[in-house]
Amino acid sequence: MIFSEFDLDQAEGILLAHSVRIEGRKLAKGKRLSQDDLTLMARGGLRKVTGARLEEGDVGEHEAAFELADRLMGVNLECGPALTGRCNLIAQQAGLAVIDAEKLARLNRVDEAVTVATLSPFEVVETGQIVATVKIIPFAVPRTVLDTCLAVGSPSIVRVLPFLPLRVGVIASLLPGLPDSVVRSTFEVTRLRIESLGGKIVDEVQVQHEIGALSRAIKKMAEQNLDLMLISGASATLDRRDVVPEALTHAGGAIDHFGMPVDPGNLMLLGRLGKLPVIDMPGCGRSARLNGLDLVLRRLFAGLPVSGDDMMRLGAGGLLKDIGCRPMPRRAEDAFAQAPRKARVAAIVLGAGRSVRMKGSNKLLAKLNGQPMIRRVAQAALDSMAQHVIVVTGHQEDEVREALSGLGVSLVSNPRFAEGLSGSLKAGLHALPQDIDAALILLGDMPMIAPQQIDRLIGAFDPDEGRSIIVPTLKGKRGNPVLWAKRFFGPMLAIEGDVGARHLIGENMNQVFEVEMDDESVLTDIDKPEDLRAVSEEPPHHE
Repeated sequence: MIFSEFDLDQAEGILLAHSVRIEGRKLAKGKRLSQDDLTLMARGGLRKVTGARLEEGDVGEHEAAFELADRLMGVNLECGPALTGRCNLIAQQAGLAVIDAEKLARLNRVDEAVTVATLSPFEVVETGQIVATVKIIPFAVPRTVLDTCLAVGSPSIVRVLPFLPLRVGVIASLLPGLPDSVVRSTFEVTRLRIESLGGKIVDEVQVQHEIGALSRAIKKMAEQNLDLMLISGASATLDRRDVVPEALTHAGGAIDHFGMPVDPGNLMLLGRLGKLPVIDMPGCGRSARLNGLDLVLRRLFAGLPVSGDDMMRLGAGGLLKDIGCRPMPRRAEDAFAQAPRKARVAAIVLGAGRSVRMKGSNKLLAKLNGQPMIRRVAQAALDSMAQHVIVVTGHQEDEVREALSGLGVSLVSNPRFAEGLSGSLKAGLHALPQDIDAALILLGDMPMIAPQQIDRLIGAFDPDEGRSIIVPTLKGKRGNPVLWAKRFFGPMLAIEGDVGARHLIGENMNQVFEVEMDDESVLTDIDKPEDLRAVSEEPPHHE
């Protein structure tokens, strides 16, 4: 790869190193410069441009990022789209992120141009959360470097193991002076802790804090086909010969390990009764705050064995008490509120218009290949990565809704449809779920848009990278649909009349990212009868 400053007459085909704004247009970083782009630059007074020209044997940043991410895609992960030299690995279900740190370090040492970042090992993840990201630093890497990375990398480096629905029994021992409220709270916190991992408490027992009584309770509870037994002692275990461990050995069990370099959680004991894991909970197990018990439970619920050596490896990062650990959530999903995740994008289909140029007919009900136009657009949105689809109706509302019958869309009425486009836009935005991060605005009269094109727009969305407004283009000409980050919903709701939100693009060029498409679908809307005949005769092809 040649990275240099080029004269404009030598720059066709290079990848632009830095974004340029000329005559109201933005040429984005990484764009392959065409002759039209260079002509625009010349009109803007530029004589040279900095960029990269790929050579034989180079692999472009997007292709390289996707190849390596695909190689690293372990169980319960999927690859996101490759953009700006980055490709994310995304959790397909909730569970535990299992990272082979040694193999990962070896991979990252292959070449400075190739980097892989992951969550910390054994973090809890939710569905849709980003677990790892592959980033190619320059615009391209030599094929030899990429091949070495592919050889070092493997799906075992990054995995997500689902939590198993373990059956758990809990024993709480009692001493004079221990308030009933403490015992009740212990059971409640433990239940929340277990349920947050997908488990179920099948029995709760209270027994006196003495070896004989505890031993009998352990034996009896073990008869219930459990996957895990937890014991909360009335007083903390201080030695292998203390009451709870002695009761376990009297019941025929064994002690595997006592003590761990995690604070809070030092005084945890791990044992077994036959094949049944038994945990003597540390005193901090009564609290909902993150502690060493959580670190061990996560592994057990993910189906991973836990040995004494595993516990003693928790020292790095094991100081939990002074780092502002969040309390355990009352709802498991609250634990992920700040976790990096795949954006939640909704699609809003505007279908309330009057079709004034269609000479009396409603274009949204016109059929293409036997299907009403509005239904084609809604179906494309449903078949995409959009997590929620809203269709705004107004003119001939009953007929339009009938055309959408059976589709899993949310229908929203705009009774003021005659006042223009902005009313439908507002109706759709007001109907969005609270957890939506962005909205894709589709026009009901653009029936050639394909789900794959919608997915490319959604995949490009990343506000942290300055990609908050995603616009499709064809040969530099902007089209529809446009994706908008939630931060723009307020200004969009302030729009009045028969206009959309296009002016916001010009006002926020630093947040605009253009996605070049392969056909005219993003520019093709149906306004007149001849437009309808044209698309009926020659529909675009989508890969």
